[in-house]
Amino acid sequence: MTLRAVVRGVGHYLPDRVVPNSFFEETLDTTHDWIVSRSGIERRHFAAEGQTTSDLATRAAQAALTHAGMSADEIDTIIVATSTSDLTFPSTATMVQNNLGMIHGYAFDIQAVCAGFVYALANANALIVSGQAKRVLVIGAETFSRIMDWTDRSTCVLFGDGAGALILEGQDGAGTPADRGILSTDLNSDGRYRDLLYVDGGVSTQTTGRLRMEGKEVFRHAVEKLAETAHTALAKVGLGADDVDWVVPHQANIRIIQSTAKKLGVGMDRVVVTVQDHGNTSAASIPLALSVGVQNGQIKQGDLVVTEAIGGGLAWGSVVLRW
Repeated sequence: MTLRAVVRGVGHYLPDRVVPNSFFEETLDTTHDWIVSRSGIERRHFAAEGQTTSDLATRAAQAALTHAGMSADEIDTIIVATSTSDLTFPSTATMVQNNLGMIHGYAFDIQAVCAGFVYALANANALIVSGQAKRVLVIGAETFSRIMDWTDRSTCVLFGDGAGALILEGQDGAGTPADRGILSTDLNSDGRYRDLLYVDGGVSTQTTGRLRMEGKEVFRHAVEKLAETAHTALAKVGLGADDVDWVVPHQANIRIIQSTAKKLGVGMDRVVVTVQDHGNTSAASIPLALSVGVQNGQIKQGDLVVTEAIGGGLAWGSVVLRW
């Protein structure tokens, strides 16, 4: 028998405020058509004044618990992937733990920018298969609207706020690719490319900073590295593109999603796409898309799902799981 980290429930939360592309036409030299043609994004959600990342994460966590038919008392561990934590410390995860009324177990954050949820899933899987946790609540949550440069049309139109959550539970499997749960993971980073996507501030500089990105270079690296990591993760369990039911990619840009799917050898009819409605929600984008995919009846039990993401660092990776 092989212990697997099996999905028990998913959920998501989006702030009430919906921001259409026309919002940016008032202050920037841009149009709805220009934004759509370059990113596929039509709208995104922004957090309300005073609404924090932990608020969004908590709402997503509650939705996932409801979907799983579980209570917070049944969770051992909370991992929150975020680059926009409420405070320098404590972790957003401990705030969610408190909000849920969970007074046992442990909680911590992971910071790998847009690849954060993939990193969080890999860590959750490791905790479960090593026996350090039975059930892990994994959350991706961001309020990227707080770190935008509203004068930079190449970046501020791309990002949105939101949160998604997934509950993993340790269950016995046969040790074959037919098992439900996480089958393989692949994580990578290369700090030489730090300046391609970063925030120009932080605690040690005593500034909040704003997001900066070299879009063309990020695009080039994304297509190459996302397809490669997905192939690597599939090969680890003797599977290929033909075995994949759904690719749930980081929702950054429709052109990246399309190019990566082509390079991976998967048709767009097998790709869950939400970027048009949410924009790039960084670490929240994959769990948001997973939750929407389940909600829409796309992802079903037994489906083979591949998630892949790349973010600042550069950091990138993928997870292969059977739903």
